[in-house]
Amino acid sequence: MRKTKIFERIWIGVGTMTLWASMPAHAALPSPTAPAGATGTTSTDWLTVLGGYIKAGAVLLGLALSVVGFLWIAWASLAKLNEVRAKKAEWGEFGLYVGAGAGVLLFITYLLNQAAVVLP
Repeated sequence: MRKTKIFERIWIGVGTMTLWASMPAHAALPSPTAPAGATGTTSTDWLTVLGGYIKAGAVLLGLALSVVGFLWIAWASLAKLNEVRAKKAEWGEFGLYVGAGAGVLLFITYLLNQAAVVLP
């Protein structure tokens, strides 16, 4: 019974400290800025702002997919290196695999840069 009272007081103290520490978070926040694709808009032109956010989301999705592609190629290259070390493949195959992977990554990066410019 005595231990529960101590734990109760500790939790009340932790809750009070948490509430006290979060007080500066209730300050006035600055107004949000429009995304990069929505230049020259007013606060009432919400369709252009929404389009800017969609463009930013599409670019972010493309970057996320390129990161997944990079990780996939890195994992596959390590798997091919493991095969070379186990003498199931040759070094030439590994070099070709890594070179082709680097070429694919460069092409993906080029396409992402072009897509970021083309998207309205």
